Amino acid sequence: MAERGTFLRKMAPRGASALLAGLAMSAPAMAQESLATDAERVVGQIFERAEPVTEAGAHGFFQLLGNQPIAFILLALAVGTFIGRFRFKGISLGSTAGTLLVGVVLSMIAEAAFGITYSIPGILSSFMLLLFMYALGLKVGPQFFSGLRRGGLAFVGIGFMVWSLNWVICYFGAAMAGLAPGYATGLISGSYTITAILGVGQSALDSGAFTPPDGISVAEVGANMAAAYAISYVLSSVGIILLIRYLPRLFGRDATADAKQAEAEYSGGSTDPVPGAPGALVMNFSPYDLRAFTVTHESLLGRSVAQLAADFPEAPILRLVRDGVIINLEDNPTIAPGDIVTVRANVHDLILEDGELIGPESDEPLARNIPMEVADIHIGSHAISGKTLAELDTQAHGGVEVQAHFRAGNELPLGPNSDVRFGDVLRLTGPDAALKAVARQFGGRAILPSFKSEVLYLALAMLVGYLVGIATVRIAGIPFALGTSAGCILAGVAVSYFRSRNPEFGGPVHEGARSFLQDFGLNTFVAVLSANVGPKVISALGGDTILWLALIGTAGALIPPLIAFWVGIKVFGLNSVISDGATTGGRNSTPGLNAIIEESGSSVAAVPYPVSYALTTVLALIGGYFSMILS
Repeated sequence: MAERGTFLRKMAPRGASALLAGLAMSAPAMAQESLATDAERVVGQIFERAEPVTEAGAHGFFQLLGNQPIAFILLALAVGTFIGRFRFKGISLGSTAGTLLVGVVLSMIAEAAFGITYSIPGILSSFMLLLFMYALGLKVGPQFFSGLRRGGLAFVGIGFMVWSLNWVICYFGAAMAGLAPGYATGLISGSYTITAILGVGQSALDSGAFTPPDGISVAEVGANMAAAYAISYVLSSVGIILLIRYLPRLFGRDATADAKQAEAEYSGGSTDPVPGAPGALVMNFSPYDLRAFTVTHESLLGRSVAQLAADFPEAPILRLVRDGVIINLEDNPTIAPGDIVTVRANVHDLILEDGELIGPESDEPLARNIPMEVADIHIGSHAISGKTLAELDTQAHGGVEVQAHFRAGNELPLGPNSDVRFGDVLRLTGPDAALKAVARQFGGRAILPSFKSEVLYLALAMLVGYLVGIATVRIAGIPFALGTSAGCILAGVAVSYFRSRNPEFGGPVHEGARSFLQDFGLNTFVAVLSANVGPKVISALGGDTILWLALIGTAGALIPPLIAFWVGIKVFGLNSVISDGATTGGRNSTPGLNAIIEESGSSVAAVPYPVSYALTTVLALIGGYFSMILS
């Protein structure tokens, strides 16, 4: 028994150790199993949220577009832009109309064939539209006030004509066709593509300003408005884009040539873009150029760089290369035989004089590879105010040349006797370091080309424009507001206007970034809009009423702009592209504006747009309210 007890005592620790060892060995396995379980749970949650398509084939495809609105938007953009590029006998839809058409067709097929109703939050489309309007304002700001001075009254007249003709066609057309109450207001709203008109029409119903006749309920009148709006909206949206795009051509005008002429007229004779405008910081042709020479002339040998700069200020040395090494000019080195010097001066003088004076020209890449920049500098020093360009002698400051001179946003003639005043803007070309040094001397900052986006000014300016646009005043129960679109385009106009006077005001904005905001913003807005309006078109189909809605809505959308454009070029004597811009503003058609911009290759059509747009936005709301009351 003693031996047995001893054996058990000896085995007990060994058994406990084995048990602990087994547990220790199983710990990693248990941890791995736990991690695997967690991973499966996380992956499962991801796929649960992805809402996978449960149907195959076409049904599954349209269900996918419904579950994933981003996929719908991107598909409409891609296919619509692709279709918009095709031209038939010189006519094309363009990217905006193409995107709208593709989006409407997709949403109608989903609704009619599979009972899938697409609905994308309107905040996305609203924000994209505001981005488009702000970017457009940045483009046309410097020309906006010049356009007002030249044709403000004509722009107002065109806008009023478009609105009044539209109201007459839609209201009396609905009355002559015997359409029930609500259809006229819906036709005005859809043909004008202003959804807010439905709101004032509904307000007239809710307030009791209009009482439906016996046998018709308030809900039925509202349904009539929605049906008329949906049908006329789609037809007028596509139709107005094509009409506005080709109005100049219909009347025998060349949109591209007329746009260039309008740009020249509204620029006031300027040959350089104002500060902050697209293409401002682009180096134009200059008689000054970089040249490299091997020093052989004895009169230069043994003299310092500073001495040569004092003796030859018209051809300053920008770089010195000796035995394949760049010598620091700040050390004021002495010229030695065989040195290669780089100068920037008038090519004419270099060919006739300096080539013989310095020595043979060199093609040494190290000497010639001096990056040249273009910069706008705001004059902020009173010490140089009143001096002439000859007195300032920018060429002596490291080969800096004056390319253009602006005052209060207007380009001034350039010459040695041009006086520079506080607040002016000089556009200079030269090496980067030299430009920054001159900017410090002039009391400003060198605004150089940049690929960065100025998000701070964009956000603040759009916020101010948005708040101004939503400010509402009620008169006789009718809400009046400038509108967020008009507010944001005017915000862009204001930023570009102030930037033309001081390029340090939120600049520069790269033209590629601005152009992308303009194109992508509008087309995304149209894609979202097409998804939401397609189902409404389906619900409005049926009976002969749809034929009247299509006919009256299309006539109200297209006939007024056609007449107003003709009056603009024949009566007011406007340039065809300017008349087109005023017409599309009077029609409140932002996609139409983009169409004429694409056709003419210029944004000058946007100059009159805000004037007629703001006027007719107010008039359309008033007209919509009274169209309901008079029903």
